[in-house]
Amino acid sequence: MNAVVRQFRDFFVSLQLTVVLLILSLLLVFVATLDQVNLGIWAVQAKYFRSFFVMWQVPGSNVAIPIFPGGYFIGGMLLTNLICAHVYRFAFNFKKLGIQLAHSGLILLLLGELITGLLQVDNNMRLEEGETKHYSESFRDNELAILDRTNPAYDDVVAIPEAVLADEGTIQHPKLPFVVKVKAYYANATLQMGDPAGRPGAPVATQGIGARVQVLPLALTYKPDERNLPAVFVEIIGPAGSAGTWVVSPVVGMPQTFSFEGHTWELVFRFKRTYHPFALTLLKFSHDKYPGTEIPKNFSSRVRVKSDDGRDDREVLIYMNNPLRHGGFTFYQAGFENNDKVTILQVVGNPGWLLPYIACIMMGLGLVIQFGQSLRGFIRKRTAAAAAP
Repeated sequence: MNAVVRQFRDFFVSLQLTVVLLILSLLLVFVATLDQVNLGIWAVQAKYFRSFFVMWQVPGSNVAIPIFPGGYFIGGMLLTNLICAHVYRFAFNFKKLGIQLAHSGLILLLLGELITGLLQVDNNMRLEEGETKHYSESFRDNELAILDRTNPAYDDVVAIPEAVLADEGTIQHPKLPFVVKVKAYYANATLQMGDPAGRPGAPVATQGIGARVQVLPLALTYKPDERNLPAVFVEIIGPAGSAGTWVVSPVVGMPQTFSFEGHTWELVFRFKRTYHPFALTLLKFSHDKYPGTEIPKNFSSRVRVKSDDGRDDREVLIYMNNPLRHGGFTFYQAGFENNDKVTILQVVGNPGWLLPYIACIMMGLGLVIQFGQSLRGFIRKRTAAAAAP
């Protein structure tokens, strides 16, 4: 075998690499736990665990420098290390069954976390009594929706993720007859009435509500009960030139309308939507209290679930510790608003939810088998020693 290939193999199957990666994992968890006080749980997950490198922002600039391996890098290296060790070191036999089961369970656990990090959906659904929705909305992510409202039968929608807007570039989509140019992006901002030109150096909106308000940037918030509300200046540019500049933000409750080439368009910066192949209708929300007190006893939502294909049409009661599971999503009773007329459901979808359970069973079973085999061998040796003259 070529010496370079052998060195490459030895590096990935080495126990030393496993020890180093485990130490790095402990350091990562320790630092992330301390930083959670400043950033909050969601920002910590994104910065430390669901990234390849932990980045450090150079003060006063947009330059970010990697300073420590992130969760995806460490997890990926551990996964590679375990697989390589199985391929090159552990020949399958009954005596090694326990170790192989435990290692296979660990591999499955790492894969499950990767699937969860990439594919999990954690949204909410806000329903008024009598309201029907086909979609849930993100807690943290936003999108710019550009809707063609010309056809009364349906809307043509182009959704641009916030991460694309944050690059402050030019966006051309095949469904749009114009170009969207992002002139400025603020990760968290508020709007107040006033002359937009009153803030020198800031972009000026010429259309919609932006022509009457000022955009005031705010510091990012990491509190679990608060949300960052971004604001973006977008310019619509057609073949004949600019059609104007708008300010879009979730703070603006209503869509902003404009006409272009005989079509009616709307701009709305909203919380990112996940559409489902079924609809939920809130029939009644109940807020039960203990008699003679204002202490909550129970919250429940009676909803109607109707699939788009018509195969499923039923009523379900959602209450604390009794969620609705349908279509790969779980709907939990999370809150209420508007004098008990509005329910808020937490919507969770995780394709890899079963993998951690299977992985833990495999690792536990593997350890039991390994311990049992070692114990049996120890008892056999003791018995043989006691029987010897």
